[in-house]
Amino acid sequence: MKYLTGILLFFITVGAYAQQQEKPLVQFTGIVFNADSTTVAIPYVTITNVSYRNQVYLANYKGYFSFVAHEQDTLLFTSIGFAPVRVVIPSNVPNKSYTMQVKIKPQIINLPTFRVFPWATTDEFRKDFLSMKLADDDLEIARKNISRTSIVALENTLPRDAGEIQSSWAQNEHINIMNQHSITNPLLNPIAWGTLIQQITAGDKSRANGGN
Repeated sequence: MKYLTGILLFFITVGAYAQQQEKPLVQFTGIVFNADSTTVAIPYVTITNVSYRNQVYLANYKGYFSFVAHEQDTLLFTSIGFAPVRVVIPSNVPNKSYTMQVKIKPQIINLPTFRVFPWATTDEFRKDFLSMKLADDDLEIARKNISRTSIVALENTLPRDAGEIQSSWAQNEHINIMNQHSITNPLLNPIAWGTLIQQITAGDKSRANGGN
């Protein structure tokens, strides 16, 4: 009896496989679109042939796909954020080629609220709460931010921004232009001072000789 059951299962399996093999092959081609907009393609959609060994195919970044399947095969289109769609290839496909636009709808999943607490027990929470150091109020924080120590520290660490650099460059250019057209004060020239002292000394000597 066991042998007869085994032989019967063998013939059933072979028959199902032969029936699957007898189905004509079809070049299945298409593009996956968003059901809300026929111009927005969905990239990298997973396509599973449920009727034939769960073979998996993948659409490209433009939603385009093309692979060989059988007539009456069921294809499952899945993508994260979209509801799954099943497509059945019809029988007696002309020219052994079947093309279609697959439209999948966006799917919104509301997840339950999940709260994360850093304390494993209430005792740990009580301990951390009692040892917690309270922050200053807004007024005290503002006073610390505008204190001289804070401002000096910011001046030493923060680089100048573009506006400050441009203002400094423009000021230096203005000073250079003004100096180019200004008259130099001779009293600020050390050579002029030396010449003046020599002239005064020579005048004193000539007056002293004339007086003799």
